[in-house]
Amino acid sequence: MLTDSHNRIHNYLRISLTDKCNLRCSYCNPVDLPKGYCSGKTKMSAEEINSIIRVFVGEGVNKIRLTGGEPLLRKDAKEIIRLISKYPVEISLTTNGVFVHEYIDVFKEAGIKSVNVSLDSLDEKTNLFISGRNEFHRVKNNIELLLKNEIRVKVNMVVIKNVNHHEIPDFVEWTKNEPIQVRFIEFMPFSGNLWSKEKVFSRHEMLELISSSYNFLKLSDEKHQTSAKYFIPEFRGSFAIISTMSEPFCSECNRMRLTTDGKMKNCLFSKNEADILGAFRRGEDIVPIIRLCLASKEEFLGGQFTHIYESTDASQINNRSMINIGG
Repeated sequence: MLTDSHNRIHNYLRISLTDKCNLRCSYCNPVDLPKGYCSGKTKMSAEEINSIIRVFVGEGVNKIRLTGGEPLLRKDAKEIIRLISKYPVEISLTTNGVFVHEYIDVFKEAGIKSVNVSLDSLDEKTNLFISGRNEFHRVKNNIELLLKNEIRVKVNMVVIKNVNHHEIPDFVEWTKNEPIQVRFIEFMPFSGNLWSKEKVFSRHEMLELISSSYNFLKLSDEKHQTSAKYFIPEFRGSFAIISTMSEPFCSECNRMRLTTDGKMKNCLFSKNEADILGAFRRGEDIVPIIRLCLASKEEFLGGQFTHIYESTDASQINNRSMINIGG
């Protein structure tokens, strides 16, 4: 069992398969996109991922999420999914949805029952503005494909004030006839994404906007929750709010992250990283390194800022860009 100094049990590992992406979403990519995020010498191979996962599973991990970048860009993604499916874990992934149709059979074969799809606007022009690529219709079609194959879909919408916040009611309306969960995510600061407090549309503001059109009820909180969930009676789907900036959910965090170059982050906002891949390639026992990394985990938000986001100075946060960490 993996625990940190705050007695939080960690059984959930998120693995970034690549920090490449076919989209250029402004909240994820640094403004000046650097060339060559990682080389073949540092990227974890499929077999290395498999071997490292074996260690984590032996220490109690029972849930694994594949992320990126765009994880389905990786040429051996199908091989990796099949390797992970042999472990007694729940497998899920986060994708921008563009390549889902090429992987649907592998998802079913591996027993994947839930997929998170990023979609930040229901307006084609706004979606192009945010993502930098015109893939709106393909993503919508692939969401339908997932639903037809009885795979649960959570739609991730990063809410940016004065860019797409006004579309929140439209996303809620989408849940009327589709069994999806839309997750509204507060805009978070990462290296190079031009975050500012003025761009944050808080949970309180979201609920106020939604309540002007709908009467909704709150769903009961789950263990290790990262979001507050709500539903509207008679609607097939639901919606949730991930309030990292205004009301963080760190007290029951059970997540660990492994970047595509094999570094372990004990928090999305942690400054320090543990070189799991380097130790593994040297033939070292990585369990003590994992445990030491967890022991240094801060109580909330990587120790870099507080829930009073209005006082956050993004220039003082020491972290990677989101695309370099993994969603």
